[in-house]
Amino acid sequence: MAAYRVAVVGATGLVGRTILRVLEERRFPVGDLVPMASERSVGKTVTFAGTSLAVQLLSEEGLRGIDIAFFAAGTDVNRTWAPLAVRAGAVVIDKSNAFRMDPRVPLVVPEVNPEALERHQGIIANPNCSTIQLVVALHPLRQLARMERLLVTTY
Repeated sequence: MAAYRVAVVGATGLVGRTILRVLEERRFPVGDLVPMASERSVGKTVTFAGTSLAVQLLSEEGLRGIDIAFFAAGTDVNRTWAPLAVRAGAVVIDKSNAFRMDPRVPLVVPEVNPEALERHQGIIANPNCSTIQLVVALHPLRQLARMERLLVTTY
């Protein structure tokens, strides 16, 4: 399996740290990990695969050569920087709501609609946490019976 050069944008936040943990737990083939964040976090360290890595400033130069970029920063940051990462050659997995409603960007839950990945143009949107759990649970039920309506409330 190929090893990828992976960036985690927003690496010092809760979602960014969770992405790092999941990549490690699932033994995702990371050849080189580049943690990125805002000026406020530059110089802090994150741990991945037993190694402390210094957080780099999110920059166009830093995005060059990245294969996969997980964007776990805020909506405004992701909206601005994700297209730049794509232009630099990365596939972006966006964890914010920046691209969720964009008809050109597939909204993907791998357990439900992995075929949607085939139409990505560099950015893949990810639903919010409560939606992911719900659609994973509902998907097999939907295959068995027609659903006409579903009302959900989250707080």
